[in-house]
Amino acid sequence: MEQADGGCTCRFVRYRMSGLPMIVHCCRWCQRESGAAFAQRISRCPRCRIALWSNYAAAGSAIHFVRVGTLAEPDRLSPDVHIFTASKQPWVVLAPDVPAVPEYYKASAIWSAASLERRERVRARREQTQ
Repeated sequence: MEQADGGCTCRFVRYRMSGLPMIVHCCRWCQRESGAAFAQRISRCPRCRIALWSNYAAAGSAIHFVRVGTLAEPDRLSPDVHIFTASKQPWVVLAPDVPAVPEYYKASAIWSAASLERRERVRARREQTQ
C-alpha cells in the first residue's frame, strides 16, 4: 500500500495516508470514540463529528492514530493486534493468528523492527524541534 485515502461520513474532511501504518490496532476503546484517558486530542469533522484520528500524549502531534474505519477501503488494513480485549463483546470472535491482549502492550513486544525504527526517527525529530 503506497497511499490510502479516507475521510468523514459527510465527505467534508478528506485525508491521504502517504505510507503504511506503523501498527494497526483493533480496539474496543476506539469503538467507544476514545473516551479513555489516553487520548490527548481527537480530531473530528466539524460538520458530522466523525472521529478521524487521535493523538496521544506519548507521541504528541507527530504521530496520528487514524481510525481505519474512516478509510475509503478499510479492509485493506487488517489488525496487527487486538487490544483491550477484556472489554470486548462476548460474541466477538478474534482471529487466532492475530495477537490479542486484555489491555495494552509494550510496543517492543508487538511492533515490527521497521515500525519501531520509524517511531524513533519521529521522536528524534520531535525532540530536535522542541
